[in-house]
Amino acid sequence: MAEEVKVDPAVEAEVARQMAVLTRGAAEVIPVEDLEKKVRKSIKTGKQLTVKLGIDPTGSDLTLGHTVVLQKLRQFQDLGHKVQLLIGDFTGMIGDPTDRTEARKQLTREEVLANAATFKEQAFKVLDSNPEKVEVMYNSAWLSKLNFADVLELASKMTVARMLERDDFKKRYEGNMPISLHEFMYPLMQGYDSVAMRCDVEIGGTDQTFNVLMGRMLQEKDGQEPQVVITMPLLVGLDGVKKMGKSAGNYIGVMEGPNEQYGKTMSIPDHLIVTYFELVTDVSLEDVQAIKTGLADKTLHPRDAKMALARAIVTKYHGDAAAQEAENYFKTVFQNREIPEDLPEYEVEAGTKWVVALLTELKLAPSNGEARRLIQQGGLKINSEKVEDPQLQLEVQDGMILQAGKRKFAKLIVK
Repeated sequence: MAEEVKVDPAVEAEVARQMAVLTRGAAEVIPVEDLEKKVRKSIKTGKQLTVKLGIDPTGSDLTLGHTVVLQKLRQFQDLGHKVQLLIGDFTGMIGDPTDRTEARKQLTREEVLANAATFKEQAFKVLDSNPEKVEVMYNSAWLSKLNFADVLELASKMTVARMLERDDFKKRYEGNMPISLHEFMYPLMQGYDSVAMRCDVEIGGTDQTFNVLMGRMLQEKDGQEPQVVITMPLLVGLDGVKKMGKSAGNYIGVMEGPNEQYGKTMSIPDHLIVTYFELVTDVSLEDVQAIKTGLADKTLHPRDAKMALARAIVTKYHGDAAAQEAENYFKTVFQNREIPEDLPEYEVEAGTKWVVALLTELKLAPSNGEARRLIQQGGLKINSEKVEDPQLQLEVQDGMILQAGKRKFAKLIVK
């Protein structure tokens, strides 16, 4: 007769609590029953789960889109588990071919390490830096030690047909576009990272599904208990259409100032409010559900929900006081249509200046080209009067106020 399995109600309640948090906002959990088993085992034994996120530092600035996976890592940390933050200093020199129509430009090790330093600084605005809850690792520690025989052995575990199941490779192959052999190696290396790290769970965006499942497959072939894969949605940007990104110009930056973060958040389309609450804030599941219900039954105005969202985002990166100041600033400039009192002041030389160059000099525009476009689109006001001539030679005056777009101001102080 089979021995009866005793169910501990306290353990099962904690399993249910953790699963609700860990599956929050996830696109897929593969397989969800394995995650539940791992969580239950962790609770019973007191042993932390190890949770991997691999990042190739090919860029230096993070947007809220990048923080979606970091938020999931933080949730694991808050439940007592340990994060393995993997810096792809080896794979970053090759470049992830995901969603590419051509091979990525290969970076030098110096470029990768410089980007990695900036990435870590920004990532720890989301993650708990307690060494008991996070371990920063570099995949050059094991990938650089593989010899050619090791690489051939790794390559033997995957077929070309399986590689061509990837959408990006399939499209390039069918379109007679070149695919370099080193690009086939990328998902194998990312999968081998999981073997080397012996992780329990791996987090990735939905665009990384093929790569993170590779780790699960290679772990199984190595005789390890395969990792659970959690994929997170790609955050839609401020335009409400495309994935958030700097190149699309539809982003909120982690390192942007409070006023910029608050103002940009207020510009998101209404249909993204709940998604942003769920994916990029620490607001509880219960409160997110209440916001969702309030918006649906129209007892909560979208403007009020967005203001709460903007406060939550600015508080996370700059603190409560900065969030309150940013909200006051927004109300002054946008709701009351007033010019704020505490404008940033810039010293300028007396005389006549080309308005385009002045905007660039004051960092109200990143380049002369962007400054020219801003003016042509009616985005520049001087002393509350719209300026539409990009050739204007401006006689600067003490106390003159420039407004670029909706959120950027400068008060001129003539030397």
